[in-house]
Formats: sequence, C-alpha cells, structure tokens
Amino acid sequence: MASEADVRSICLALPGVTERVSWNQPAWFAKTLMARIWEPDVLTVKTAEREALAGTEPETYFWTPHHERSPQLVLVRLSRVDGGQLAELLEDSFLLAGGRLQT
Repeated sequence: MASEADVRSICLALPGVTERVSWNQPAWFAKTLMARIWEPDVLTVKTAEREALAGTEPETYFWTPHHERSPQLVLVRLSRVDGGQLAELLEDSFLLAGGRLQT
C-alpha cells in the first residue's frame, strides 16, 4: 500500500521535479504536470497505457469524465499499489511530462 508521502518521496527524488499546489492539492511537475493528488488515496499520473491498466485492474486504475479529454491521465488508488508499482508509474509519468533521467 502506497501513500501520499511515498508519492512525494519518489517524485522529489527525480531530477528537476518540483512540488506545488494545483487544484488545491499537492502536485509534482517535471516540465509539465506529472502527478497530482486527486482526492484522498487517489493519484493522477500520466501513462501511455491507460486503457490497458484500467482494463486489467479497474479497481486500481480508472478515470472520470473530467479526464476523458486527456487520454494520458489515469487515476490510481494508492491503497492498491505497492512502492515498486508506484515508482514505475511515477517514472513513466515523469518522462511523459518532459523530465529527463540523468545518465
């Protein structure tokens, strides 16, 4: 089970990521938004695999009508993912948001 503190720790460990408030919730930015707390226990991230994730684990991954116009955004129930899954989701979102990993 992941938490908002886990999200913060993983995001801020990525190069150049900043935290600020967006829609009155904590959010993390690379060049653009990479993650935002949507509501308690629910995180918004970017992914190229939204349909696949929601199709295989709809209790964990989903979206609302608000997210229909943004096909890269998916909501994640933090209580249903572990730290490894969360780190992978956030790294993918970081790259989609324009972040660059240091080599």
